[in-house]
Amino acid sequence: MASKISPQAQVSPNAKIGDNCEIFPFVYIEDDVVIGDNCVIFPFVSILNGTRMGAHNKVHQGSVIAALPQDFNFKGEKSELVIGDYNVIRENVVINRATHNGDKTVIGDRNFLMEGAHVSHDTVIGNDCVLGYGVKVAGDCQIDDFAILSSSVIVNARVHIGKVAMLQSTSTTSNDVPPYIIAGGNPIEYRGVNNKVLTNHNIEDKIQRHIANAYRLLFHGQTSAFDATLQIKQQVPSSPEIDTIIEFLETTKQGIITKK
Repeated sequence: MASKISPQAQVSPNAKIGDNCEIFPFVYIEDDVVIGDNCVIFPFVSILNGTRMGAHNKVHQGSVIAALPQDFNFKGEKSELVIGDYNVIRENVVINRATHNGDKTVIGDRNFLMEGAHVSHDTVIGNDCVLGYGVKVAGDCQIDDFAILSSSVIVNARVHIGKVAMLQSTSTTSNDVPPYIIAGGNPIEYRGVNNKVLTNHNIEDKIQRHIANAYRLLFHGQTSAFDATLQIKQQVPSSPEIDTIIEFLETTKQGIITKK
């Protein structure tokens, strides 16, 4: 089915628009843009060069997609913003494309970005994440699947947020947040395992206890993060979840958030 494009929208003839899309009045779409099938673009949205958008996405009023990077290293190079399928991007969201030639900012599938969220250049967001009202994610960050960033969270540059982690409202982090935990406060700190969401993901109680034990060794022990990782390997039964924790701890570049 042909797409419905308002005559009051400014859509470049060079843009590639999929089937069955609806583009409302006062939308602005530049030349080097690809939009997949069944997308809805509400009024006053700007979709700029470098956008590669999948199918079944909804972009609400006032959002700017593939805005130029807010990075002093940006010299006008050609880069991309790649967005997957079934994302909801609410009002006044800004997502920057990458800084350097050939690089990408990435938004996966089924993410929900609430009003006023900002995702900066070269950040990679996985699938099924939630970014609350006014969340600000700086450049070169990585946010893994099912992460939840509550309202007004600030994630500073190059931070890694682990799978199924939850950051409580108004917290700020310059350190990596391991998977499966709740973190909050300023300074941000470990506040327990994200049991409710793990239960919703059908993670059995035994595995949740193993996760809690791993983080007891990390956050409540008297050893370094390096030694705690060795203890987790030695003392906690292996599972995909524990392996994910160990890999995260062994690859952190920003250091882990503080103990409770």
